[in-house]
Amino acid sequence: MLRKLKFFLLLLTISCCQMSHAQEKPAKKDSLRGYRNIERYSKKRGFTKFLHKLIFKPVDSKKPKNKPKDKVVLKNYSEYEGKIIRNIHITTLDPFGFSEKDSTKKARNGFERFGNRIHIRSSRLTIKNLLLIKKNRPLDSLLVKESERLIRSQRYIRAVDITTKFAGAGSDSVDVYIRALDSWSLIPNASGSTSKTTFELTERNFLGTGHELDNTYRQRFDNGRSAISTRYTVPNILNTYIRTSLAYSVDEHNNYSKSITVDRPFFSAFAKWGAGIYIAQDFKVDSLPDATGRYGPQNFKVGTQDAWVGKSLQIFKGNSEEDRTTNFITSFRFLRRNYSEFPTPAYDSLKFFSDENFYLAGFGVTSRKFIQDKYLFNYGITEDVAIGKVYALTVGYQNKNHINRLYLGGRFSFGQYFRWGYFSTNVEYGTFFRGPITQQTVFSVEANYFTNLIELGDWRLRQFVKPKLVIGNNRFPTIADRVNLNEENGIPGFNSYKLRGTKKASLMLQTQSYSPWNLGGFRFNPFLTYTVGILSNENNNLYKGKAYSQIGIGVLISNDFLVFNTFQFSFSYYPSVPEDGSGNMQTNSLKTTDFGMQNFEFGKPETVPYE
Repeated sequence: MLRKLKFFLLLLTISCCQMSHAQEKPAKKDSLRGYRNIERYSKKRGFTKFLHKLIFKPVDSKKPKNKPKDKVVLKNYSEYEGKIIRNIHITTLDPFGFSEKDSTKKARNGFERFGNRIHIRSSRLTIKNLLLIKKNRPLDSLLVKESERLIRSQRYIRAVDITTKFAGAGSDSVDVYIRALDSWSLIPNASGSTSKTTFELTERNFLGTGHELDNTYRQRFDNGRSAISTRYTVPNILNTYIRTSLAYSVDEHNNYSKSITVDRPFFSAFAKWGAGIYIAQDFKVDSLPDATGRYGPQNFKVGTQDAWVGKSLQIFKGNSEEDRTTNFITSFRFLRRNYSEFPTPAYDSLKFFSDENFYLAGFGVTSRKFIQDKYLFNYGITEDVAIGKVYALTVGYQNKNHINRLYLGGRFSFGQYFRWGYFSTNVEYGTFFRGPITQQTVFSVEANYFTNLIELGDWRLRQFVKPKLVIGNNRFPTIADRVNLNEENGIPGFNSYKLRGTKKASLMLQTQSYSPWNLGGFRFNPFLTYTVGILSNENNNLYKGKAYSQIGIGVLISNDFLVFNTFQFSFSYYPSVPEDGSGNMQTNSLKTTDFGMQNFEFGKPETVPYE
């Protein structure tokens, strides 16, 4: 027992010494000496040796590299183009200790082996269902690359490697080898405050099938009320890419939502058809202002039926990637909303919340490809960035409150890598016509930009910029037909029900760094964010409106030798909040992945979002 106590004291002492001398940086000092001492001492006893393996990775098993590999090696399948695929060999790997490229790597300590033992590995059928290539068919290099991207895009897959080899000496057929490395798929989460506590449990790869199960439970302390939500999703049925989702939620006030979705989007530029059905029923009690501005609770109960179908045709007859990924898409949609409970005329004199039938048709030209990059929102993991363009026209016919209106909307999107970084933009305009009068017009433009990977000594960083402008004209005089700055609509963590307007502008800046520091084995990758948003009404100048902002700082923390590799912490400050806001300070209100990117997909016809 005394030896065990000595081991714990040694571990604690070395950790404190590492932190206390972190600022001194003595010349030519072994920064891993403390870890080596712990490892050397742990080998004296079986218990301490087991404890070390449970917590630490071997110090010298892999020397940390100061400079990250920021280049993605592109594969060339031209040698095998058109050859018949004899076999497709699929290997799925547990998340801890394995590599999609190096077959000699194995789990190296007790924790990794234990984690792999309780993890249910993705089945080979799950990976096979994602493939666009088939056995006994000619190998198509573009479909091989697209299959690799589609596998990598799954949230339960961390990395994938596809290689091809001739089936034998002098053979005219090829074998395809796929190695997919799982992510840890069971994600628990909990948060609490003086008024409530929340528990979340997400399984992204249920029983290795790729199915997703999301559950949330929230309990309030002041009144004892609770809220639950659950969603079960089958993302791909038998290689069709048909996604099915069942969802149900009820909150502390007995507001509920239940829905079923069966959807097959244009998941790839090689997809030739898309369709979907959405059926839902929602009930809630919400506050609306009357003519005097006084708010009162109102009941809303609405049933929604939404169906669409679309067809994609290759425009050019060539066989190049540009030719094969440029398509003309035609799609049609029918949307119906039925209100069985709705606000009284005193709170909704315009009957904004009323039954409607909406018919839409979309016509668009799309061109979409993907560029592989690293060090965007993940540390050293290959990520796929969409490039391309969209030219689209949407026409519609709406019947609501016994009034017929035409709808016309247009969209232009563009994205590309340049010598100075990546830039994309999305411009949309849409309006309803009631005779010659335009109603509920919206103009929206947003852009995304990030720099190339910048080198500052041994540091790596990227700067992200995302401006957005939304202008509404001839909007209805109701709070429901207004834009806000809440959460994903403007400022992360910002929330105000009453702060609304007809037009807004926002700018989000994010600096993400990739640190060379090795402070006691820990790597700290700081990030900074700044978001500012302005709201204004139709008759006022937008840029004279009051600005609301958020300043955020966070850090992505990893350790090369601890089994628990990475976690994230962020802190946000809001210099000015409205009266019904949620406070000046928040923790973990933002993440480094909050920076949305364009995907240049066109399918289901939609009106221009006014949000």
